[in-house]
Amino acid sequence: MPDMTLNGVKDLIPFLTRLDDLRVSYTLGRFRPDTIMVTITLVGARVEIDFFDDHIEYSVFKGDEGVLDDQPALFGMIREFVEE
Repeated sequence: MPDMTLNGVKDLIPFLTRLDDLRVSYTLGRFRPDTIMVTITLVGARVEIDFFDDHIEYSVFKGDEGVLDDQPALFGMIREFVEE
């Protein structure tokens, strides 16, 4: 299956169809007024892809997928985020 070229929001449906064909789960979101975001989770990474009118941009967040139970650390991260 060859790669595809994404030139913006007009390619969103073909891209989602490709993800469906590959059995990659995704979620759609709208967090900015000028984009639609597709979030996919791969082993060891979350990828956020923003579809603009005429181009795409994406960010990759890598890390382990370990389960944590340190609740003080969890609430510390939340406080840190809120206080910024």
